[in-house]
Formats: sequence, C-alpha cells, structure tokens
Amino acid sequence: MFPHALHHVQLAMPQGGAAEARAFYGDLLGLDEEEGPGAPPDELWFRRGELRIRLGVEPGFRPARKAHPALMVRKLDALAERLERAGLDLRRDDRLPGPRRVCIDDPFGNRIELVEGAV
Repeated sequence: MFPHALHHVQLAMPQGGAAEARAFYGDLLGLDEEEGPGAPPDELWFRRGELRIRLGVEPGFRPARKAHPALMVRKLDALAERLERAGLDLRRDDRLPGPRRVCIDDPFGNRIELVEGAV
C-alpha cells in the first residue's frame, strides 16, 4: 500500500537530443534502451536490472543542476576512466563519508551522480 521502491527517474532533454542521449546513456553508461510503456515518440527509456531512466523532450528545456539521480555503480574507477576518455568532466566528491562519488553531466547538462560502495 505504501511506496516501497523507485520505478523510474525521468530527466528532461531538448528537442532533437535522442542521438546524444543514446550515445551517453546507452554507449557510455551501458544501459539498454527499451520501449517505454505507452511512451510518446520523443521519449527514450533506458534500463539495467531494476534501474530505469526515462528521458522526455521538454519545451523550454533547462538542465537539472541540483536535483539529480544518484546511480549505484560497480567498478567506479573503470567507468570514470571511460567517461574521461570520452571527454566528460568528472567532479569527484569526497566531502561526505561513506561511498565514493563522482558527478558528471549528461549531454544536456543534467547532473548525474555515480556512487560506489555501501550507503
């Protein structure tokens, strides 16, 4: 009866951003693209296990700079190296105790946090 899990995270993207979204979320992060339930043609869905990310076109798009998804990852160092080789700017965050964190921006400027380790 009460919320118990996250179904998906939706992020906005500008019109015409599908190719960049596929390159980032699919090719770089390794998520699989899937058909979303009743998704309009300008939406993309990506999935890995229970993780689902939905991207939709937003008129007057502005990137999410503060609000963000935090994605649990394995092999953070290998992923960070891959992202840096692709030209992304990684911001390592070691201010908080606990899991290791790296922040990046998707191709549209949305903040994405990558977290490795126990929370």
